[in-house]
Amino acid sequence: MTKTIGIIGGGQLGMMIAQAAAQMGVGCICLDPSEDAPAASVCKRHIVAAFDDMAALDELCRASDVVTYEFENVPAEILRTLDDKYHIKQGIAPLCDSQDRLREKTRAVESGLECPRFADITDIDSLRLNAEAFGYPCVLKTRRLGYDGHGQKVIRSRDDIADAAAMLSVPCILEEFVRYDYETSVIMVGDQQCGYIHFPIGRNIHTGGILDLSVVPAPGMDDDMRRRLAEGSEAFMRHNGYRGIMAIEYFVCGGRFLFNEMAPRPHNSGHYTIEGCSTSQYRELCRYLLGLPLEEPQLKAPAVMKNILGQDLDSAVGIAAERHPDTFVHLYGKSESRPKRKMGHITFVDCDIERYDAQWRDKFVKQ
Repeated sequence: MTKTIGIIGGGQLGMMIAQAAAQMGVGCICLDPSEDAPAASVCKRHIVAAFDDMAALDELCRASDVVTYEFENVPAEILRTLDDKYHIKQGIAPLCDSQDRLREKTRAVESGLECPRFADITDIDSLRLNAEAFGYPCVLKTRRLGYDGHGQKVIRSRDDIADAAAMLSVPCILEEFVRYDYETSVIMVGDQQCGYIHFPIGRNIHTGGILDLSVVPAPGMDDDMRRRLAEGSEAFMRHNGYRGIMAIEYFVCGGRFLFNEMAPRPHNSGHYTIEGCSTSQYRELCRYLLGLPLEEPQLKAPAVMKNILGQDLDSAVGIAAERHPDTFVHLYGKSESRPKRKMGHITFVDCDIERYDAQWRDKFVKQ
């Protein structure tokens, strides 16, 4: 197989896409403004350019048989001009919708998923009115460019309204504050023609708005909840005509699950699939892009994925040197380490949360 996959973005997700493609005998080209982008070490070519550089994007697309994107904030307006000319197999609809919190939640409700209550916020009067309707606390978020806890503020009382209004220089959305039992995510690949595959569903544990652990299978989740999550997520993709890979994060509240957000690219919570499943999210995305039959993944053993931020990098390097069985350390090769920057991940296979707590938790910085 001699096809080439073009990747807009060169971060760790692009790196793992390129690694999966290489195992299939397929080369990748990435475009990223950072000269030391993680994917550059794996791709056969790295175009160093801004994401809105039309000449560079044209160059990437012309050199590729199929094109994908590895993070949500690639400018969708730019991609519109490329969508008709080149083979962007996933299309840009899921990317455009994921870039706007109001639009993605509207799409979710229209497809039959339940969301926390939300409202478009245009000024301080609409903020005050809807905050009173939702009750306190509630959460004000920017409609665009929010991730890992950025671009949001919890409003705990009427006294916080004036301070929160400083965010209204950009379009915002107000959301009901949800007291949930736990968070989970559903990752799937496919389209209406070839059908969909679903990866085993885990439980996600966040710290400071950033994913810390994914535990698979999700402790305490019964088969009925897993089935309803998978069916609801597939209906969401079908209703909106989304294609390719999709990750949807949910809040689980008793027997209910509430849509939180979507990501039309490989997901942090799915890193465990590389060693923990019979096939990974990266491999199945590549198979989809190349028009190959998809393989339904099977969980090999319980797994815990630990996100490695800058403060835990030294610990991860030490664990890698110890070569523990069923312990897989992935370091992304980023040149600068910062306390909350994602520097790698570790997947502990044949490990549940109790074993992780007993054997591994104390190895990392307590957050």
